[in-house]
Amino acid sequence: MSIKEEIMNSLKNEILTLTLKPGTILSETALSERFQISRTPLRDVLKQLSRESYIDVYPKKGNLVSYIDLESVEQIIYLRSVLEKEIIKYLSTHLVLKGVHELKDILQQQKAAIHEESATEQFLRLDDAFHAALFRLAGREFLWNLIQQSNVHYERYRRLHMLRTEKLEEIWNEHQRILEYMMQKETESIEALIHHHLREDINSLYLQENFSEYIRA
Repeated sequence: MSIKEEIMNSLKNEILTLTLKPGTILSETALSERFQISRTPLRDVLKQLSRESYIDVYPKKGNLVSYIDLESVEQIIYLRSVLEKEIIKYLSTHLVLKGVHELKDILQQQKAAIHEESATEQFLRLDDAFHAALFRLAGREFLWNLIQQSNVHYERYRRLHMLRTEKLEEIWNEHQRILEYMMQKETESIEALIHHHLREDINSLYLQENFSEYIRA
């Protein structure tokens, strides 16, 4: 891995985990000193981060970590909602026993993670593992990977909602019900559950009331 790739991955991770909060100024001088790299390759990194929506470039302010774009979030939620309804309906009649055990194992780990010290990060990783497994078991792993490529706003949106323990418990309970519906072939109940599971938070005031400074105006 090249030094530019290492810097890119490091900055992406810090932005996604909110270590670098939306609106944070990324000074070329400070980054150059931090990573011990000259301005020219560093600017290549910043240009790529801008192309992928991790940062925004303003003529007078410079490079700022992008604010969370709720329109982009809604588009990803819509896409996932449409896909996952069909995937879970398909798995209701095609899920093999090995897949059931895999999903149950993820849910056990996820439940245990709720009250751990680093609950948000661990739970988020397992949340991704659960949904990625659904796509893979349905033969749609390519689509899951495609969604992850346009994920910067949605990833941070999810992480902020998962700062609340009660939200983690709600998500786990819904995951449990998704698995139960698939095993019992309750396809009529799946659509409403997935709609609620993926779309409920986009209409809540939680982010505006607690993190309005992170949201794109």
